[in-house]
Amino acid sequence: MRRRGQAARGLTLGLKFAGGAIWEKTCRLPEPSAHDDDLRTFAYRLMDAAGLQRGRLTALALKGEDVVDSCEVAEQISFDDFREARLVAEAAVDRVRDKFGSGVIGPATVFSRAS
Repeated sequence: MRRRGQAARGLTLGLKFAGGAIWEKTCRLPEPSAHDDDLRTFAYRLMDAAGLQRGRLTALALKGEDVVDSCEVAEQISFDDFREARLVAEAAVDRVRDKFGSGVIGPATVFSRAS
């Protein structure tokens, strides 16, 4: 969404189970966001709300709801240094991906050993 200059005001989690049952829940964000940490936090909250224990999932979908242009979103001042550092790092990662491609940077656990 950040690449397209968009931010979501809500998230919807859809789960489809092996028996054909479908579960869907929407969560409204306190403010529109396209930041990984914000979206991940609310996605985890939706997963917790599903109360999964032993259900066999066949499909999982997470989608942004009420998407707006990020130019319409006011940037909030934050006194949380950790959050600000994450946002700066997120912007740097976006620039690296734009320059070298989407597969060059990511979590270290998904890359194979160099040696």
